[in-house]
Amino acid sequence: MSQTKIAVVIGSLRKDSFNRKLALAIAHLAPANFTFEHVRIDDLPAYNQDDDGNQAPAVKRLKSEIAAAQGLLFVTPEYNRSIPGVLKNAIDNASRPYGQSAWAGKPAGVIGVSVGAIGTALAQQHLRNILAYLDVPTMGQPEVFLQNKEGLFDDKGHVAEASKQFLQAWIDKYVAWVKTHSA
Repeated sequence: MSQTKIAVVIGSLRKDSFNRKLALAIAHLAPANFTFEHVRIDDLPAYNQDDDGNQAPAVKRLKSEIAAAQGLLFVTPEYNRSIPGVLKNAIDNASRPYGQSAWAGKPAGVIGVSVGAIGTALAQQHLRNILAYLDVPTMGQPEVFLQNKEGLFDDKGHVAEASKQFLQAWIDKYVAWVKTHSA
């Protein structure tokens, strides 16, 4: 059974990020032949088109990690009704120069958690618009807009029983999406 590598892009830099917890927790719900590798985005320079001909080592590393993956998982909070700037910067850096996007053709899932009642619905919609332009086939359903409440995660950091069935259905659909679109 061959391994399927998933590049996980977390849109939060906060040490105790709810979205980092979510990314770690849902990875435990995936089959054993799926490997989730978190890509680093905190060291990327601010995107500048003048640098397209000589990208920074951190940008080259990010593009290489994305190229080595069979799928993408974006786990993002919502900042001011959109995606965080650090996530947009990572997307911009890895999509340039024009015609050399590392993202193109990689099947993706989008998920997120926030303290707000509508979770990360608007951030996810903005991210889906960006990914559509970048030729990233993105799973549309089921959508997951999680509100971080007591009991979402158990004391080991796994998805607690109350949400496990719901998130298991999402990861099962995501795994099928990646298998279908990465062949």
